Amino acid sequence: MKSARGYVRLAEETTGPIPYPVDFSYIWGDTLVELKRMKPDLKIINLETSVTQSKDYWKGKGIHYRMNPENVPCLTTAGIDCCSLANNHVLDWGYPGLLETLETLEREGIKTAGAGRDMEAAEAPAVLEVPGRGRVVVFGFGSPTSGVLPSWAAGEHWPGVNVVKDFSDVTLAQIAKRVNGVKQAGDVVVASIHWCGNWGFGVPDEHRRFAHGLIDDAQVDIIHGHSSHHVKGIEVYKDKLILYGCGDFLNDYEGIGGYEAYRPDLSAMYFATVDPSAGKLECLEMASTRLRHFRVERASIDGGEQLREMLDRESRKFGARVEPQPDGTLVLRWS
Repeated sequence: MKSARGYVRLAEETTGPIPYPVDFSYIWGDTLVELKRMKPDLKIINLETSVTQSKDYWKGKGIHYRMNPENVPCLTTAGIDCCSLANNHVLDWGYPGLLETLETLEREGIKTAGAGRDMEAAEAPAVLEVPGRGRVVVFGFGSPTSGVLPSWAAGEHWPGVNVVKDFSDVTLAQIAKRVNGVKQAGDVVVASIHWCGNWGFGVPDEHRRFAHGLIDDAQVDIIHGHSSHHVKGIEVYKDKLILYGCGDFLNDYEGIGGYEAYRPDLSAMYFATVDPSAGKLECLEMASTRLRHFRVERASIDGGEQLREMLDRESRKFGARVEPQPDGTLVLRWS
């Protein structure tokens, strides 16, 4: 595949014509209505692409993604506040591509975490002020278990990703030192982690232990896990939220088959309500979505139930369950 137009062709062969050209709000579809209804204080995503016109692709890597900077209104239209960039595609177009990505997002007022112009910047969190409520502090981490190349790690004098080379106690201690140097009373700390493979519901024991360690030792309040192309289980550990895999919310894989059993077309909007005084989860509501015609739609009744069943099945392994609500949303229960 040499062009994004090829992905459009595959999708149209599967689900029919896509009307284009479209405006920048098209891809968000029903998302914008849901955001208006829920009124979240902040919107945080994993942005798994470069935003660049660089032609300096990373040699030896099989897949290279990029978005033209002129299309950055795709993000601003939805009011995205913060992008975690610690993933296995942000350096697809080399250091020039990463630097242009950072510059473009900064110009639009979108905070970033997990990648930077040097190691200090890559390790630094995005600090988001919520007027009258305090701060949300987002750290971004990329693990080689998700395909992040170890050579992508930022250095003292060169750009790159905040790579966690392993899930050891030493790594936990290093992260704890960084978090403790930033966290203030009333802050909610988010660890946005790109880890594990694209497919499979299983959560490795070392990932679960690491997530618990981030909460116990590093005072992290929310684990925002991603990389899997489908949703994975949810855990509440010591009243702190762990999303092991949020799934893909927006992508251009619509016409690619072979993984239908995972229902990668189904995803969720995660609305977490957290008590900032202690970082404890008070409520997690989820809106069921479906990706069709490169656009996010509300999932059908059947699709929403399939999503609930998957989330419930996988979350019960961690002592949580997912229940439907009369308005069609889902809610997490735990004890």
